[in-house]
Amino acid sequence: MAKLLLDDALWSEIEPFFPPPKKRRKHFPGRKPVEHRTALAGILFVLHAGIPWEYLPAEMGCSGMTCWRRLRAW
Repeated sequence: MAKLLLDDALWSEIEPFFPPPKKRRKHFPGRKPVEHRTALAGILFVLHAGIPWEYLPAEMGCSGMTCWRRLRAW
């Protein structure tokens, strides 16, 4: 479903508008951040399906809270 919402041609046009990823700390780097494309696909899925953020399927690659926070930050 994610490929239908965000294909390669659309991503190549949208990608330059996203901020560059932050550098990770050397000491206590934490977990790896979710890629912008994965978060955007999750956001589009929630908006398209009309479901609550917490019901975002795990198959999308990120949680609903991650997608919601990323949308708020952007």
